[in-house]
Amino acid sequence: MKILVIHGPNLNLLGQRDRAHYGDRTLPEINALLEEQGHALGVEVATFQSNHEGALIDFIQQQASTAQGIVINPGALTHYGLSLRDALSDSGLPVIEVHISNIHRREEWRSRSVIAPIADGQVSGLGWSGYAAALQAMVDRLKAGK
Repeated sequence: MKILVIHGPNLNLLGQRDRAHYGDRTLPEINALLEEQGHALGVEVATFQSNHEGALIDFIQQQASTAQGIVINPGALTHYGLSLRDALSDSGLPVIEVHISNIHRREEWRSRSVIAPIADGQVSGLGWSGYAAALQAMVDRLKAGK
């Protein structure tokens, strides 16, 4: 079983960027922790980050046929990435949306997600461990046949 973990724009700056909202962990640290968790759960975790919506879409389209689920932090594309939303929907895979900060406690515009209506779930405000919670939930759902 393979789960895609996708990180959108500016997430390559985790550990440097606004630590009050995004914490101290770097993206390579988070990816390593998710790969370890995936190994413990018996699944392959394939990670990808880009600051470009088209590259995220290309990755989804290239990988969807060999994956069983997607965990994604779309970054700012959460609010306007309609072509990303279409690619996620067209993949036919279950999707869990992740946000490190609580998007519902920040600026009003951050609480609107164009991804949420096609996602199976959303994890928001748990810091980097929200990725781990989403990965666990995805594996549980897939093993239960949902």
